[in-house]
Amino acid sequence: MRKASIVVFTLLFLFSLPAATYSRGWVYLGEAHVDGAADHDRIKVGKSDGRFNALQLKVDFAPIEFHHIVVHYHNGADEEVQVRQRIRAGAATRDIDLRGHDRIIDSVEIWYERANFGSKRPRVRLYGR
Repeated sequence: MRKASIVVFTLLFLFSLPAATYSRGWVYLGEAHVDGAADHDRIKVGKSDGRFNALQLKVDFAPIEFHHIVVHYHNGADEEVQVRQRIRAGAATRDIDLRGHDRIIDSVEIWYERANFGSKRPRVRLYGR
């Protein structure tokens, strides 16, 4: 009886976790859509989402050609990272390690473009770890 209770409690706990997290400790931070040939968007993260030492960009619906990102930290510092990677729909960038340790991110600016002009508008989702 006790074993069954533990199993039920564990399952309830796992199913109660937000859908915004996924394996390996990644936390969903926000998303944007590529509207034109070349685009630039800012995803507001905010202090309440915590401290992160790595980012990852996941692509949906259509491929995206990433150029670079700029991470804006809560302390006023900025970090530019060259991504220079074409990511197909359903895939993600490499883990983007950030300088320093567990810094609070205010926002992330992304420079990118559609890799092709199909009927679907690409979406990028930002994750932090």
